[in-house]
Amino acid sequence: MNTQNSQFTRDEDNHNVWLSKKNNPEFNFTDYGIEPMVLDSESEVGQAMLNELYKTAASKEGDINIALLGGRGAQQLHRLLGELAKTSEQDELLGRLNVFTQDALAPLGMNNGFSFVRDFERILGDAFFKKIKSFTPMQTDTKDLESALIEYLTKLEELGGLDIFFIGHGPEENQASHLAYIKPFSGAQHHHIAGIIPISGSILDHHISKFKAGGSLVNEIDEKECRSAEYILTLGPAAILQAKKIVQSVVDADSAPAKVQTYSNVLKTSVSSDKKEALQQLNVNPGLWIRLHPNTKSFVLPNLGL
Repeated sequence: MNTQNSQFTRDEDNHNVWLSKKNNPEFNFTDYGIEPMVLDSESEVGQAMLNELYKTAASKEGDINIALLGGRGAQQLHRLLGELAKTSEQDELLGRLNVFTQDALAPLGMNNGFSFVRDFERILGDAFFKKIKSFTPMQTDTKDLESALIEYLTKLEELGGLDIFFIGHGPEENQASHLAYIKPFSGAQHHHIAGIIPISGSILDHHISKFKAGGSLVNEIDEKECRSAEYILTLGPAAILQAKKIVQSVVDADSAPAKVQTYSNVLKTSVSSDKKEALQQLNVNPGLWIRLHPNTKSFVLPNLGL
C-alpha cells in the first residue's frame, strides 16, 4: 500500500505494520496511574459505562464518536443501549453517535459469528443501528487490508477522533496484557494510530473463548475460518492516547482467571519517565498504555480480588 498520497505514514518492523498520522506532536510519557472502581455486578458496570456516555453527551454539542468494546466486557452496556433504541427515550443521543469498531481478526468474513460486527448486531439490535448516525467497522473481508484500514482511519480523523474509547483488558503470556489487540512485542509506539500485525495463538484462543463465553452464535465452520485468520487489525496507542476519555471494563475474571494477575500488574507497575525505558515496558506489556491517559475510568468486579 502506498501511503504517499494519504495523511498517514507507514512503519514496518518484523512483519508488524503500523500506521501513523503525519506530523505527530511530541509525546510526554507521564504516568497518571489507574484507579479502579469496583462495582458489585456486571449490570452496574454496564450502567456506569452508559453514564459516562451521558456525561460526554451533556458536555459537548454535535456528534459523539465512540469505539465499541467487543467480547464480554461491554455486553451489559450494549444491552442497555439496545433496549433504549427500542424506545424514543434517547433518540436524540443515538442520532449523534458515530460508532467504530476497534479491532478485528483478518481475513474473516463479515458474517462470521466470531466477527465483532455480528456480535454487536446480535446484542445492540437492529433499532440501534437504524438510529445512530454512522457505523464504521474495520473491513476484514478484503484482499487489501491496509487500504481498507486507511479508509477507516481517514473517516475517524475527519470526524475528529474518539470522544470515548470503550476498552477492555486481555491477558497475555508472562502476566502481560493487551489493550484493543495490541499484543506484546508488536513494536507499538505512541504515534501508531492503527496496525496490522501477525496473529498470535494467545490472541486467537482468547478471541474464540471470549466469544463463546459471551454467548455468541457460532458454529464449527465459523471457528475453522476464524482459526485460519492470519492478522490482527487494531487501533494503536495513538488512538488510545488521543481519545478524549477512556472507559475500561473488566468483568470476566471468573472465566478468564489470568486477568486477576495481569490487571494487578497494570495497576501496580509505574511507567518510566525515560522514553526508552518506557517503550520497552510498553512493548513487553501493552496493557500499561492505559496508565498514560489523563482521563480514564476503569470499572471492575470484585472477582479481580482488589
